[in-house]
Amino acid sequence: MKNMFVPEIFGTMVFNDKVMKERLSKQIYSEVRSAINNGTPLSIDCAKEVAIAMKDWAIEKGATHYTHWFQPMTGITAEKHDSFIKPVGDSDVIMNFSEKSLVKGESDASSFPSGGLRATFEARGYTAWDPTSYAFVKDGSLYIPTAFCSYGGEALDKKTPLLRSMDAFNKQALRIIKLFGNEKVKRVTPTVGAEQEYFLIDKSVYEKRVDLIHCGRTLFGARPSKGQELEDHYYGAIKSRISAFMKEVDEELWKLGVLAKTKHNEVAPSQHELAPIYVSCNIASDQNQLTMEILKSVANRHGLVCLLHEKPFATVNGSGKHDNWSIVTDTGENLLEPGETPMDNAQFLLFLVAVIKAVDEYQDLLRISVASASNDLRLGEKEAPPAIISIYLGEELDGILSAIETGGVYKAKKHSNLKIGISTLPPIPKDSTDRNRTSPFAFTGNKFEFRMVGSSENIACPNYILNTIVAEELSKFADILEKAKDFKAELNKLIKNTVIKHKRILFSGNSYSLEWEEEAKARGLLNLRTTVDALPRFMEDKNVATFEKHKVLSKNEIASRTEILLENYSNIIHIEALTAVDMARKEITPAIISYENFLIEELNAKKKLSKKLGSKLETGLIEKLSTLADKFSLALDKLEKDVESINEIKETVKRAEYCRDVIIKDMKEVRKFADEAELLTGKSFLPYPTYEDILYSVKY
Repeated sequence: MKNMFVPEIFGTMVFNDKVMKERLSKQIYSEVRSAINNGTPLSIDCAKEVAIAMKDWAIEKGATHYTHWFQPMTGITAEKHDSFIKPVGDSDVIMNFSEKSLVKGESDASSFPSGGLRATFEARGYTAWDPTSYAFVKDGSLYIPTAFCSYGGEALDKKTPLLRSMDAFNKQALRIIKLFGNEKVKRVTPTVGAEQEYFLIDKSVYEKRVDLIHCGRTLFGARPSKGQELEDHYYGAIKSRISAFMKEVDEELWKLGVLAKTKHNEVAPSQHELAPIYVSCNIASDQNQLTMEILKSVANRHGLVCLLHEKPFATVNGSGKHDNWSIVTDTGENLLEPGETPMDNAQFLLFLVAVIKAVDEYQDLLRISVASASNDLRLGEKEAPPAIISIYLGEELDGILSAIETGGVYKAKKHSNLKIGISTLPPIPKDSTDRNRTSPFAFTGNKFEFRMVGSSENIACPNYILNTIVAEELSKFADILEKAKDFKAELNKLIKNTVIKHKRILFSGNSYSLEWEEEAKARGLLNLRTTVDALPRFMEDKNVATFEKHKVLSKNEIASRTEILLENYSNIIHIEALTAVDMARKEITPAIISYENFLIEELNAKKKLSKKLGSKLETGLIEKLSTLADKFSLALDKLEKDVESINEIKETVKRAEYCRDVIIKDMKEVRKFADEAELLTGKSFLPYPTYEDILYSVKY
C-alpha cells in the first residue's frame, strides 16, 4: 500500500464539506454550513443548488438511483430506491433530481412499527433530509440520511429523537459555558466513538444451523472442549482470511468517510472488534449503522458470515458495543478533559457532576436504552457489565470528589513512569488511573465509556437518552447559577452538594461480584435484570416530564416506543421458541433415536456372536440416552404447549412477562437435555455443526 493510498480514498464516496465547497457557490455553501453548525433552516434556492450539485456528483460516482436512508423502529435501516431518470419525449430520458426529492420523501408508514401512534390505515409517512449527516454513494445509489416522521409529525424513527436531544444538550451546555465567561463558543456537541464487536464464522457451517439463520444465535450446543479458557485469541495474530476481510472492510469504510482505526481479535474464538475515531453522535450513529452493514456484506464476499447478535454462543463471551461519549465545543475544547489540575478545573468538575447526577437519577432510562431480548443474555453474565448501573471514575477523580465532599485538600499524585525493570526500554508515562472493565459507565480520560450497549443495537437510543438526561441536569444547574449573587460560592456549594447526594452511584470495585449486588441494593440502586423489568419504567412521570421539557419525545412517542420494544421482545422469544421446537422435533429427536438404534444393533450383534462379549458400554450409553430422551421429550412437550398460548395473551406487558417467565425457562430446560445428549451422541449422527465446528471454522 502506498503512503498516500488512504488519504486518496478517504471520503471519496461522500458528499462532504470538501465536495460542497468545490461545487456550491460561496453563498449557498455558507448557508449549508450554517444549517449544519447552527441548525438554521435552508432556503428553497439553497436546496435547489444542493440537489443539482449532489446529483451531478453522485452520477460521476456511478450512481443511477437515490434513496432516503432512514432508521425506523425496526432497529435496522430502511431504504427505497428511485432512479434519476426522467422521460423526455417518447424515447429519451434525462437524469433529474429536484430540491423536493432531496428535502422530502414519502414512505408507507403503516408498514413500519408505530407502537399505536397511528392506525394501520393511516399510511403516510415522511422522510426529511438531515443536512448534518453527509450524503454518500454506495452500490450505485445516492444515500441521503433522513429523519422519518408520521403525517402528524411524530417521530417514527431513532434518528429524530437523537437530533432533538443534540439541540437540547447544546442549549443547556451553552448556558453553563457562558456562566464561566466564555462567549466564543457557539455550539456544544456530544461526540461518540462506538467500538463494534462481532463474530466471524464460515458460511458453510452457518447454512447448516437453522437457529443461526432465523435467530442470529445458537439455541442448542454443548460446551466445546476448548473455548476461551486460555485467552489465547485475545489480541492474537489475525488469520490471513480474516485479515483480508478486515482490509476490505477498512477500505469500504474509509471511502464512506468512516474513521475506522483499530481492529483486533477479541476474547472469544472467532470474535473480533473494530473501533473508530470519535465524531458527533449523530454522524457516529449513522456510521455505526453503515459499519454493521459493511461487516455483513464484506463477510459474505469472503465466504464468511458476520454475527452481530449479543450472545451467539452460550459458553463464550458475547459481543457488546462500547459507546464512548464526550462533549466538544465548536472551538475544539473537550469539556470532559480534566486538564493537568482537575481539582482547580471548576468547569470540568461541574460537567462531571452533572453526568454523575444524571446517571444516578435516571438509572432506569440508561438500562432501558440497552434493553433487548438478546442483550439480556449478555448483561450480568460476568463477561459484560451487570444490569446494575454504576460509575467508575478512577483513583484520582475519586480522591478529588472525596476532598470536595469533606472540605479537605486533595494532594495530587505525580504521574510517574512505569517501572518495568528493563534498562533498554524508554520511559513509559503511567496514566493517572487504571481501567475497570466490569464497570457499566466508566470515565476513561476525557470521555465516559458506556459498556452496556449491545453489539446489534442502534446507538441512537442510548445516546439520545444520555444527551437528554445530562441536558436536564445542566439546565437545573444553570437555573441555580444564573441567579447566584456570588457565582463562585454558589458553584462550589453546588458541586459539593451534588457529590454528597449522588455518590452512591460511584463504585470502583468488581461489578461482577455478588457482594456488589448486595451493596448496590443497600445503596438503593436499581437492579433491572431483564428488558421486561426495565421497559415499563419508560412511562414514569419523571421520565416523561424530562423528555417533554426538552422536546425530545412526547408522552405519546414514549408510549409508542415502550409498546414497540415490548412487542419486539415477545416476537423474538416467540421466533426462538418456534425455531427450538422445529429443531428439536425434526433434527435432534431423530438424531438421538438413530444413535440409540445404532447402539442397540451393535449390542445385538455382539450377543449373536457370543454371550460372553461385554455389552456394558452399549448398555450404559443406551440407558443414559434413553433417560435423557424421556426428559427431553417431556420438556419439549411443555415448550410446545406453552408456545401455543403466547398469541392468546393480548396485553403487551403480560405477553412479554409470559415469554420471560415461562417460554425462556422452557427453552432452557429443553436445551439442557439436548446439550447433554449431544455429548453422548456419535459425531456422525449429530444433525448440525457443533460449537467446535463453528468457532474454529476459519482455519487459516
